[in-house]
Amino acid sequence: MTSIFESVSAAVEWPFYQHVIFDCDSTLSAIEGIDVLAQDSQTQEKVIRLTDAAMSGVTPLDEVYGKRLELISPSKKAIGQLAQTYQDHMVDDAALVISALQELGCEIYIVSGGLLQPVKEFGVALGVPAKNIRAVDIQYDQLDGQWWKPQSLSENQSYLAYRHSALAESHGKAGVINELIKNKKGASILFGDGVSDLLARNAVDLFVGYAGVVKRERVCTEAPLFFSGKSLLPILPLASGSRRFFKCDLNLQNRCLESVRQNPPTFNRKVLEKSFFGSFL
Repeated sequence: MTSIFESVSAAVEWPFYQHVIFDCDSTLSAIEGIDVLAQDSQTQEKVIRLTDAAMSGVTPLDEVYGKRLELISPSKKAIGQLAQTYQDHMVDDAALVISALQELGCEIYIVSGGLLQPVKEFGVALGVPAKNIRAVDIQYDQLDGQWWKPQSLSENQSYLAYRHSALAESHGKAGVINELIKNKKGASILFGDGVSDLLARNAVDLFVGYAGVVKRERVCTEAPLFFSGKSLLPILPLASGSRRFFKCDLNLQNRCLESVRQNPPTFNRKVLEKSFFGSFL
């Protein structure tokens, strides 16, 4: 998909994005969910290295996805608790931004390479409709734990395998996003920290890198723009556009613009930079 800015030499105002798509790990929450499932420091170090290699684009995601889960072999109970861990480490102002965007008419999505159950629970807690959340589903060992009890999916059952998913591949997000917003009117914007997000940039009108949790060099170099603040408040003007943003509560407007002043987005495309700062500051 071509950016809506490509057809003009300079946009007169910052546009409204009807469809706002978020990554989850290291974007809405300050953790990498699979990493924190490791029960000992040695395993966690190995898993973190694999995750970082994939998210930085050094290693294809599909080469490390199953390897990480096999190293950890998480139980159903541990995975079930991960949603609360996401919540406990929610990035500043994530819930506020999502709520404000929805009030302004945006449709919100989460497209994640994380595990489906906790990502979906976390997303729903943020106010994102369950039908708009995509992540990687897994299978549990049916003969593990107390399988003979009536509740056959015992909390002690451990990870067996992940179901085939494009989201477990480096280039997989684009297809998932295309499926989510297919035949829907309105421009789309994607926020994410990893190379798997960057590689989905052609599926949306604008990709914005988020480096507030982890700064990944390739994302910051190749994204049209990125921002590094701890708060997600700059997302509100970036997604809502200049006309709708200035219909927000005045206190919220001031908080967002102050956040932008303190941690201004870095633009790799001058036409975007001129349009954004000319519209808001």
